[in-house]
Parts: sequence; structure tokens; C-alpha cells
Amino acid sequence: MSKLTIKQPELGLKASTAKSQLSDRLKYRPAVFEFFTDENDFTADGLKRLAAAIELVKATATNKIVLHHPMRFKGEYTELAAPKAVFPELVKFIDQSTNDLLQLAFDQKIQVLVHGSYSRHTQRMIDLYPSFEFAEAAVFKKLDYFAHLGQQRIMFENSLSPIFYFGDKKMDQFILDRNYRLAFDTSHCFIKVNGSNQQLVASLKRLEPQIVHYHLVDSMGLKHDSLPLGKGKIDWQQVLPALNPQATNIYEINLKNQDDCQEQLASHRYLSKIYQKLINS
Repeated sequence: MSKLTIKQPELGLKASTAKSQLSDRLKYRPAVFEFFTDENDFTADGLKRLAAAIELVKATATNKIVLHHPMRFKGEYTELAAPKAVFPELVKFIDQSTNDLLQLAFDQKIQVLVHGSYSRHTQRMIDLYPSFEFAEAAVFKKLDYFAHLGQQRIMFENSLSPIFYFGDKKMDQFILDRNYRLAFDTSHCFIKVNGSNQQLVASLKRLEPQIVHYHLVDSMGLKHDSLPLGKGKIDWQQVLPALNPQATNIYEINLKNQDDCQEQLASHRYLSKIYQKLINS
């Protein structure tokens, strides 16, 4: 295989704005850095703290930075399916926080990641609409709006929900036709296709032209387990050649200690060995 056809893994690390986490991650000079934001980052002081943390990462390690939209607001998931009439505060927060992140992204020339959906409370949101089709249309209307607003600074991540997911041929094509910039979480897709490496790789290849970022994470294919690479059932020798070599990546792994990213580092070492094996074969 040619080196040009296989994406060389980048050391991509993820952290909050906590000084202890930043200090740990920046020791390793990551090539890609993703901030996992939460609702506390969207106060006036929180946004200043986030901006300062971005500058620190730029000065210390890399300009390739992704801002992950917060997962929750007051205990509720930031689900784009949330109807405004029922969840006015949540919808207001989703819109304002996305605007705040995009302002930072345009100013700092970095990226914003928004989940197209989640899964934990999604069905409860869907049930508030007259039908599934109404709920789905509402989500894609919001995604279209954010895509127009964010242009080349925004991307959308796949979920385990019935609304915005990767792995199904028709859904993949539907998403491709909307020209979204995509963030592909390997574990989410693997679980959605019931642990099929064949279907995971097929989806990776279908969506590859519009994928700009990867969450590389292993899974047993049964539930959301966020395992280190090599500890699950994903066939990384098949996956690695299917990745877009122009896209960035991070290792989104559950950590035993949030102040020590050893599981992320171990995943990078594992994938780097796969890469060397492939290019030397």
C-alpha cells in the first residue's frame, strides 16, 4: 500500500479547560487538540477562560483545535430535537453556545463540533412531535441553519439516535446530499451497525469526502463503551486505510483519571503500529 493512501495517525488529545487537564495533555505536544466544553464555559468568565486556554494550546502545541459543543445544560442533553415550546431555556442555550463557539472559531481560525443528535433522551424529544418525520425535519432544519452560520468552521458528529447517525446507506447519502462537514465517531457507527466491521468501513468510505475530523475510539459494538483502541472489536487494519488523510483525529477514550491521558496515548501507539504494518506490507 502507498503511504499516500493511508492516513498517518495524529496524536489528538481531548480535555476540558481545567488547568490540571491542560497541563497533562500539553506535555505531549499533541498535533490536534479538542476542548470538551460544558455549560460553565459560557459565562462571561468562562468564555474568557476558554479563549485563554485556546491561546495556550496554540502557543504550546498546535493550531489544529476543535471546540466540542457542550453535551448538557442543567442536566438535560443539548438535543437539537428539543422543541422550543417545551424546552425554551435549553434551545436558547444551544443557540447561544453555538454562536459563542463559532465566534471563537472565526476569530481564532479553529473548528466547532456539534452533535447532530445524542441518544439518551432523544426518543423522549421525538415523542413530543406529531410524528418521527416532524422531529427529523426539525433537526435537519437546525443543522442546515448551523451549517450556513458556521460555514467552514463547523462540523456535525454522528450519534446513536434514530435521527442523525452514520452506517445506513440511505441515511449516509441523505447526509452527503446536504453537504455538511462531518465528524465521524467510529464507535458510534460501529454500535449503530451492530458490530459489523464491513458496514463500518463501508460508511467510512461513503462519507470520506466530507469527513473533516475523526473520533477514533474502540467498542465491543453493543453499547457506548468508549474503549482504548485494540480493546474492542473494531478492525483497525480495515479502518485506517478508509480514513480521509486530510482530516484531523483525536482519541476519545474513557479515562480512569481525567488528569492523566494514558489511555489516549496508548491508543495512539496502537494505531501507529497498525500504520507501520500497513505501509510496510
